[in-house]
Amino acid sequence: MQNSKLLAGLVFACVWFVTAAGAFTFELADGSKVEGEIILAKPDALQVRMDGNKYEKLEWSKFSQATLNELKKDNKFAPYVEPYIEVPLDAKIKKTEVTIKEVPRLERPRKGSLLGSMFSSSVGLVCLLLLYGANLYAAYEIATVRAYSPALVCGISAVAPVIGPVIFLCLPTKMGPTQDELAAEQRAEVEDTQAATYGESTVAQTRSPEAETQGTSSSQPHAAAKAQTQSFKRGQFTFNRRFIETKFAGFFGMVRKDAEKDLSLTIKTARGEFVATRISDIGATEMKVDVHTGGASQQVPIPFVEILEMQIKHKDA
Repeated sequence: MQNSKLLAGLVFACVWFVTAAGAFTFELADGSKVEGEIILAKPDALQVRMDGNKYEKLEWSKFSQATLNELKKDNKFAPYVEPYIEVPLDAKIKKTEVTIKEVPRLERPRKGSLLGSMFSSSVGLVCLLLLYGANLYAAYEIATVRAYSPALVCGISAVAPVIGPVIFLCLPTKMGPTQDELAAEQRAEVEDTQAATYGESTVAQTRSPEAETQGTSSSQPHAAAKAQTQSFKRGQFTFNRRFIETKFAGFFGMVRKDAEKDLSLTIKTARGEFVATRISDIGATEMKVDVHTGGASQQVPIPFVEILEMQIKHKDA
């Protein structure tokens, strides 16, 4: 009898314990509380049995944060509950905190002058060489434009880069003699030659009466011919159209004046010597002269670059 009572007490205690253990008080987000037994957990809701065998499906979003955190302790509910648990701000900051790690950095070069820094690196040396070459090229171009010696300008620029080209660029252009100046120099040389020639003839005329008597018939024609001889050599004169038209104007006409009709024009060239009676035509680079050969007259073209010497002399000289 006693054993039966003891067994019934144990069964009652077990049933009470199981019933008490399955019961759970749920706090909802609106502040209300629901007590019941968890039957089944799903991803979208939790199925609970209330008092009186009433079943209700509670969505996870309806539970308060305290209830969600309590359910999270059970591994069976943790995967469903975690998306609905609000993470505190401190936890978010700690979770998303970025840890800055030191990285290897290139060593900065020591502070110094720009020129010294360029000499200390290969790239800087290449740039300096390019600048030096540009300096010499600029010096050559400046020498060409300003009409100075390229060797002089490039040499000074090699010793004094940048400064040398700037100095010659600031200097005035070295102008050569103009055509008028060259013509004036040539006229002066011709006048000096004629003066010397006439001086010799004057000396010949002032000789003693005996010498004059002895050589009158032979010396006078030669003296006159010599007095009229004029020579123009390359190097002393520039042979071009303007020079020939100026110096030999009497040889262009078909009929010459009395003072010039006994004169002949001898032209010495690399091809030979030509005795011209008339200049029939003249161009920018050559002239054409009439030459008597074998009793006939023919026209011969003579380029200016071939002329070595031109002479005006008497036909009997």
